[in-house]
Amino acid sequence: MLNREHLLTYIYLLVYILLSSGVILYNKWVLSTRYFNFPYPITLTMIHMGFSGVVAFFLIRVFKVVSPIKMTFQIYATCVIPISAFFASSLWFGNTAYLYISVAFIQMLKSLMPVATFLTAVVCGTDKLRCDVFLNMVLVSVGVVISSYGEIHFNVLGTGYQVMGMFGEALRLVLTQVLLQKKGLTLNPITSLYYIAPCSFVFLFIPWYFLEKPVMEVSQIQFNFWIFFSNALCALALNFSIFLVIGRTGAVTIRVAGVLKDWILIALSTVLFPESLITGLNIIGYAIALCGVVLYNYLKVRDARASQLLIENLPERVELKTEKASDLYDPNDNVHIISGGRNV
Repeated sequence: MLNREHLLTYIYLLVYILLSSGVILYNKWVLSTRYFNFPYPITLTMIHMGFSGVVAFFLIRVFKVVSPIKMTFQIYATCVIPISAFFASSLWFGNTAYLYISVAFIQMLKSLMPVATFLTAVVCGTDKLRCDVFLNMVLVSVGVVISSYGEIHFNVLGTGYQVMGMFGEALRLVLTQVLLQKKGLTLNPITSLYYIAPCSFVFLFIPWYFLEKPVMEVSQIQFNFWIFFSNALCALALNFSIFLVIGRTGAVTIRVAGVLKDWILIALSTVLFPESLITGLNIIGYAIALCGVVLYNYLKVRDARASQLLIENLPERVELKTEKASDLYDPNDNVHIISGGRNV
C-alpha cells in the first residue's frame, strides 16, 4: 500500500519524465524544417535564457521567493562568467544537433556524457584515473560507436555538434565544482537562473549576431508568440521538476528515471517523427553503452557509501567532501539544474 509520501515522489518522477521528454520533442518540432520550420537554435536558446532570467529576476527581486547570494564582482568575473560561457556553448551546440540528427540518435549519443565528464575531470585534476572507471568508459564508448555505425541517417556535422555540446557541459560541471563550490557558494535553480541565464544570453548573442541574424533578416520567419512562450515555459518548469525530484529522492534516483525516460523518448520519437528510424544495431550499441553507464553509477554509489562509513567511524565528525565533478552529471539526458531548454 502506497503512502502519501511515496505517491508524491512517484508523481514528481512522472512529471519530470513527461517534462523532460516534452521539452526535447518540442524543441525538435520547433527547429525541424519538416515541421514548424524555425531552424535557428541560437535564437531559440536565447529565448529560453531571456525568459528564464526575467522569471528569476521577478521571483528574487519582486516576489522575494528566495534571497540572492552575496555575489561580488570578483566572484562573478572569475566564476559566473566562465561557467555561463561553457553553459551557453553546450546549449548552442546541443540544440544545433537537432537540425542534423534524430532525437533517438541524440539520446544514444548522450550516453557519452559520463565519458566527457570523467575525462574533463581527470584533465582538470578534480578526479583520478582509475582502472575500473576507465574500463566502464571504454565500454560506453564502444557501445556508442556500434550505435553510430548502425545509424541509417548518420551525419558527421550533427554528431560533432552533439559531442561538442557534451564536452561544453562537462566543462561547466567541472568549473561549477572548482570555482563555485570551493568558494562555498550554493546555487539553487532560481539563483542559478538569476546569475547565469543573463550572462549566457550575452554569450549567445555574439554568435547569433554573426550567424543567424543575417539569415533571419532575409528569410520569412514565422514567429508564433504562444509557441515560443509555451516552449520556454516548459523548459523553465523542467528546471523546477528536477530540483523537486532530487530534493525528494537524490541524484541516483533521477538517473534511473532518466534511463526509463530515454527508452520512452526513443520509442516516442520514432512514432512522432517517422523519419527517425532506428535499427537493431542502434539498440544493441545503446544497450552496451547503457550497461557501462549503470556500472559507473554503481561504482560511484559504492564509493559514496564507503566514504560515508569512513566519516561515521572517525573519532571526530569531520565533514569530507566526497563528490567529484564526474558525479555531477546526469548520464541520460544531461539533466542539470539549469536545463535552458536544451536537449535534456
